[in-house]
Amino acid sequence: MQNIHQDKILILDFGSQYTQLIARRIREIGVYSELWAWDVTAEQIREFNPKGIILSGGPESTTAENSPMAPAFVFEAGVPVLGICYGMQTMAMQLGGLTENSDHREFGHAEIVLQATDALFHNLTESNKLEVWMSHGDKVTQLPAGFKVIAATPTCPIAAMSDESRQFYGVQFHPEVTHTACGLALLTNFVVHTCHCRTEWTPANIIDDAVARLKAQIGDDEVILGLSGGVDSSVTALLLHRAIGKKLHCVFVDNGLLRLNEADQVMTMFGDRFGLNITRIDAESRFLAALAGLTDPEAKRKMIGKVFVDVFDEEAQKHRQVKWLAQGTIYPDVIESAASKTGKAHVIKSHHNVGGLPDYMKLGLVEPLRELFKDEVRRIGLALGLPTEMLNRHPFPGPGLGVRVLGEIKKEYCDLLRRADAIFIEELHKAGYYYQVSQAFAVFLPVKSVGVMGDGRKYDWVIALRAVETIDFMTAHWAELPYALLAQISNRLINEIDGISRVVYDISGKPPATIEWE
Repeated sequence: MQNIHQDKILILDFGSQYTQLIARRIREIGVYSELWAWDVTAEQIREFNPKGIILSGGPESTTAENSPMAPAFVFEAGVPVLGICYGMQTMAMQLGGLTENSDHREFGHAEIVLQATDALFHNLTESNKLEVWMSHGDKVTQLPAGFKVIAATPTCPIAAMSDESRQFYGVQFHPEVTHTACGLALLTNFVVHTCHCRTEWTPANIIDDAVARLKAQIGDDEVILGLSGGVDSSVTALLLHRAIGKKLHCVFVDNGLLRLNEADQVMTMFGDRFGLNITRIDAESRFLAALAGLTDPEAKRKMIGKVFVDVFDEEAQKHRQVKWLAQGTIYPDVIESAASKTGKAHVIKSHHNVGGLPDYMKLGLVEPLRELFKDEVRRIGLALGLPTEMLNRHPFPGPGLGVRVLGEIKKEYCDLLRRADAIFIEELHKAGYYYQVSQAFAVFLPVKSVGVMGDGRKYDWVIALRAVETIDFMTAHWAELPYALLAQISNRLINEIDGISRVVYDISGKPPATIEWE
């Protein structure tokens, strides 16, 4: 089959908060892209062989000494180059233009006025104006030789520039953010019409490519995978199942910290519906025994991780013929792992074993999702037959209810919380709010409160409800759910679950609070 990596775009990262978004937008268009640090070598670029290069924005100033610069080879490679924000400024400086600190910084919405047209702005707007998103302090004040001004604002006389003979383009705004009108169309003009990339990065092609790669990597060997039922491990399992069938051994560890009926749902979905070779390990009592007496959140997290590794290792020892460990590592994991090690977002060729399995296992690593963003993984999962409601379910922490039961974890607390959480989510679905909020869950508070049921006095537990709205989970606002809906949920929790006397709603934002309570 056609190698779907043949047509690809290289993005050099100068540190913008939006850089990952550029890569995601290019892939939405249907073209493969990778994100590398700005200081790559000419040889690395040649080896990657991109059909176009994008220089990202960044927090530095090109007027400062030793500011980051694109490798000179970028402008000698013979491919189109697009500079965005800082990327445009360094392009201008490196090619003989000038930049200066601006007296009028632009952050937020702005209106650019087109002074001319080029391949980048072709058919973007019927007028000569376009709403864009700015975020810059410096500006280009003198064009390099061969460039012309394409767009301007009252405070930024060179808001876009181009040298069409060399296919070099620069925009001072951010086309990758949704606030820029026609931003995706502009990127499409660059990637498809200027770089002539074929739009073959589609779910069907990605699946075919991944399966072919897995067959080539694994051969006749056997693979073991810790299947949690989350999106990443589920899609990893289905890709491997398509590639090697019953030679994949899935291990589902029921740690007693899952949502209501979740363990049964995972087994039904992957064992019965998809026919995977899956083993369920009932380890609830083992996890709860190990967690007894622990109240510190970090101590609980570490213990849950340790027991999981022990349980998984014991099961893996039963499969002596297994030579590979599969993991659901995705592209942001790779970027963040590289950045944490080097301070830069270099693409790296090997990823640390996030499962923390013992070195003596000596298993090779299989990571079929390591080139994919989360939204791509969801689209792949849909194409593989996973239900939409599973793929779009709210995030669930790795330690599960271990960080939603505050303080010491006991079975009675988990059982009570499971039922409360299920009612909360059920009511959000019924009222049409589940997909309007980004994450919602119940929290068990280890305090008792006086209540009255009928003519009797109650002294029972308190449940907190948490629902947030967020774009990137870095910041979040508490969801302003209707009072009537909150009242309905509270009534059901107190009336249907023996042991709850009070319900509270968390109205903390992030920051200062985190989304999870622990």
